[in-house]
Amino acid sequence: MLIHMLPILAQAASQLGGSVTLGGAGLGAGIGVGLVGAKAAEAVGRNPGAFGRVLTVAILGMALAEAIAIYALVVIFVKNY
Repeated sequence: MLIHMLPILAQAASQLGGSVTLGGAGLGAGIGVGLVGAKAAEAVGRNPGAFGRVLTVAILGMALAEAIAIYALVVIFVKNY
């Protein structure tokens, strides 16, 4: 039964290619930013004196996680044009 659906799924995936790619990258970036923020809050809770250093590293980690979504957006633009 599933074998008969494969051509339909392949056609749907080809039409939604960019959306799926960007959605996956956005999901990954959202999870990454959430984890970085949670662990930064936990680190500051354990050692309030290290707030400045933890904040710097957390902002850098969040920026790198968001860069993944930006890369996916650029790849989709290049692929479509």
